[in-house]
Amino acid sequence: MATLQILVVDDEPGIRSGINRILTSYTVGFPFMEEDFDFKLTDAATGEDAIDILNNQPVDIVLLDNKLPGMDGTEVLAYIKKQKFDVAVMMITSYASLDLAIKATRDGAYSFMPKPFTPQELRASIENISKHLYLKRMTRKMQEEGKQIRFQFLSVMSHELKSPLNAVEGYLKMMQEKQFGDKVDDYEKMIDRSLARLRGMRNLIMDLLDLTKIESGKKQRKLRETDLSEVARMSMDTLEPYAIQRSVRMKLSVTGSPMLLADPDEMEIVFNNLVSNAVKYNKDGGKVKVLIEDQGKEVVIKVSDTGIGISKEDQEQIFEDFVRIKSSQTKEITGSGLGLSITKKMVAQYNGSISVESIADEGTTFTITLPRQ
Repeated sequence: MATLQILVVDDEPGIRSGINRILTSYTVGFPFMEEDFDFKLTDAATGEDAIDILNNQPVDIVLLDNKLPGMDGTEVLAYIKKQKFDVAVMMITSYASLDLAIKATRDGAYSFMPKPFTPQELRASIENISKHLYLKRMTRKMQEEGKQIRFQFLSVMSHELKSPLNAVEGYLKMMQEKQFGDKVDDYEKMIDRSLARLRGMRNLIMDLLDLTKIESGKKQRKLRETDLSEVARMSMDTLEPYAIQRSVRMKLSVTGSPMLLADPDEMEIVFNNLVSNAVKYNKDGGKVKVLIEDQGKEVVIKVSDTGIGISKEDQEQIFEDFVRIKSSQTKEITGSGLGLSITKKMVAQYNGSISVESIADEGTTFTITLPRQ
């Protein structure tokens, strides 16, 4: 069993002794770990004492009170960040607020927990922070060993899942404390943002599962004569509410026979990824056109939009794993950076091809060619 060193920094003796009692004999374990963790605790009553301990002995996790005599918690956090200590920090404070959470996160804190807290809340937080620390160190080890793909996988997974969880947790705490009023309507924007974050997490998890199945070769394929126009309509119906919000009009055109020997679930993933991108990266009031064209021995699928476009430089990267185009126009758009990579891998399984043509500020067209045999 591995041991994680926890430093508790709080000027209240009762808090320090209480945390010690709660975590004594407590262990955490995860299916992806070879062994469980237990914990050894050290404590400090001041920020100055905490820094002395950090400078002179190994520490893995810091539970840090914000209000301390002399040097306060945020100053200790800034010192930890400056010295680049390999530790995970959780703020413990009686003054939990969104401003503090943002500042603490910006300065390197993993999460925050308001006082008073229950033993269950503390143990749950320790479990989360231990998992975060394990994944962080494992990704570093994999990177050092040159296993770049696995490093990317774990790095993106831990970051993309951690950020929305922290946001949702912060919103829930503000609602629990009724910081903005007693009515549900007072929190409508927070609820909407939380739901959007959760949808993003669900999409990421599904993308990761799809990618894992493809890469491992364990995805069970069920090939049958598939009407691609029906699959396209299903994807467009799924995305219609979002398109309506953006005032984006979608149109499907079919020439000849849309039948292909294929796995309907795989074709749905292909259409979902392309149509979703066409709506997300479009302009308000824009258009999306989906064309399925029978060319005898081949079926050609084209998905066009009137959106922001993709630069020549970015077009060379968009089919790689975990690549997302970053610009002032895309910073508010969520995504895993896996959709087009998964689409290309699936198209390759049919001995097909995918290409992109785009003009900045005018639109983008993705073209997929799938042989019938």
